[in-house]
Amino acid sequence: MFKLLKQEGKARRGEFTCAHGTVQTPVFMNVGTQGAIKGALSAEDLRNIGCQVELSNTYHLHLRPTDTVVKQMGGLHKFMTWDGPILTDSGGFQVFSLSGLRKIKEEGVYFSSHIDGKKIFMGPEESMQIQSNLGSDICMAFDECIENPAPRDYVQQSVERTFRWLERCKAENARLNQLPDTVNPRQMLWGINQGGTYPDIRQAHMQRIAELELPGYAIGGLAVGETAEEMYDIIEAVEPFMPADKPRYLMGVGTPSNIIEAVYRGVDFFDCVMPARNARHARLFTWEGAINLRNAKYILDESPIDPNCDCPVCRRYSKAYIRHLFVAEEMLAMRLSVMHNLYFYNKLMEKIRQALDNGTFEAFRNEYSVKLSRRI
Repeated sequence: MFKLLKQEGKARRGEFTCAHGTVQTPVFMNVGTQGAIKGALSAEDLRNIGCQVELSNTYHLHLRPTDTVVKQMGGLHKFMTWDGPILTDSGGFQVFSLSGLRKIKEEGVYFSSHIDGKKIFMGPEESMQIQSNLGSDICMAFDECIENPAPRDYVQQSVERTFRWLERCKAENARLNQLPDTVNPRQMLWGINQGGTYPDIRQAHMQRIAELELPGYAIGGLAVGETAEEMYDIIEAVEPFMPADKPRYLMGVGTPSNIIEAVYRGVDFFDCVMPARNARHARLFTWEGAINLRNAKYILDESPIDPNCDCPVCRRYSKAYIRHLFVAEEMLAMRLSVMHNLYFYNKLMEKIRQALDNGTFEAFRNEYSVKLSRRI
């Protein structure tokens, strides 16, 4: 399932294989929350911009069109016509984000739909059943994403409950994979490390979940209020306790610099809505730093978004044209910009992999970690 090909320091170059293909790591997963990338990108577009893994949202797809509809349509791969690997999250983060609408108990979480206020219950078994119906290659354990900072006593109680939930997820995932009508009988369950910003709680929790010998492990509950340095400190604290022969996923992170720094600390998988969200607001990434295409200085700029980018957008369109589309509120502005930003992220991961292959990742980090965090 996961082959470690090479290391440079703690940075890892690997291959991950699942039911729908082999993924070269480190990898950025392109986020299609409701089975589509916000910004009007299709499955065909994803293939053209170098996407390896698509990520969809358990909570949102459970609400609409419902996971039972997706199963009746043959699973999420067939439904959205994407034939590559898919990861589905557990719904835990979305439940966390509905803090005013939820109640957490041992059996699971009671909450209200953000769409119509309908009362919903989701526990470990329900999350596994929804993700099984979706037929993803990787399903994530149901957990509680804890706000940072949070009181130590609450964090300790929460991770203990999250561990009990993980044991229930493992049993239910195994049961569902044996059913004759399951969409993807090779679906893999990955566990999630929690513990807020308390390194010792994080480490103890990671040691416990590693004993369950799952196919992969994630670090969750970061990029939710702590500083970048606090996040890096937690990764460094947890990494020695993560199985070396399993993929490592940092959930919901992040900026190009965040990704480079996390790869440096031993992470393999990433996802974040930020590049697509920024693109929809004309904030675009280039190899010299980020730009805001709404700035007036681009009114007559005939150059592409980035002259060093070979994405379909930069090969054809000017900054002036795309800026005009934003000002005119044309939908094409978002489509072209999202396409560029996601291509940039996929190309960033490709360059990271090449640097690891060549033994030059340290030099790559030194050149780009600070540069890519600049605003031009």
